[in-house]
Amino acid sequence: MVEFALPAPATPNVAIADSTLRFPVRRIFCVGRNYADHAREMGYDPNREPPFFFTKPADAVVDDGATLPYPPHTENLHHEAELVVAIGAGGADIKVEDALNHVWGYGVGNDLTRRDMQAKAKEMRRPWDMAKGFDNSAVCGPLYPASIIGHPTKGRITAHVDGQPRQDGDIADMIWPVADVIAFLSGLVTLAAGDLIYTGTPAGVGPIARGQSCTITIEGLGNVTSTHI
Repeated sequence: MVEFALPAPATPNVAIADSTLRFPVRRIFCVGRNYADHAREMGYDPNREPPFFFTKPADAVVDDGATLPYPPHTENLHHEAELVVAIGAGGADIKVEDALNHVWGYGVGNDLTRRDMQAKAKEMRRPWDMAKGFDNSAVCGPLYPASIIGHPTKGRITAHVDGQPRQDGDIADMIWPVADVIAFLSGLVTLAAGDLIYTGTPAGVGPIARGQSCTITIEGLGNVTSTHI
């Protein structure tokens, strides 16, 4: 048995819908600019590039209903409504036609972003890590097993801040569908059970002020709410 010099950290985890079991989180990957309208609102041509990825620490994940401290070093915290894919079987160089067999389930996510910090990093040609991978930056609702709900290819995705509509799209509008994302990412890293993939956000991203609540909803997958104080 391995002995550690310090107590081993707890395994990050997220809820599973209609179950007392929890899904252990190994890594969190996020797809950038995977909706054409969002790519355009960020000033990019969506037709010129393959998918790219950034990461968040596994322990950045937080459950539905969380009240979170407003993150430091930002005055422009943004919501990003996203479909979350939970990997149940790993692999490398997964074929597109086999990719969905590696999916354990799906959920609703909010890829929180320190937009002002991200803009500064872009301006200075520096990494985005601290703009994306800060504490409590990966809000995730309960996961729904693919064995029960299948593999959604369409469904309305929205974001509301204090009840006011912000984002309104459809997961069918992803440039790179789930199977393509898994296949492409597995060519870069070996995927493993417990990995989460945040699959990108539609247009309409915007600020969450101190004291406001944000609710992300995906048709058929429920919603996830976080409050930022």
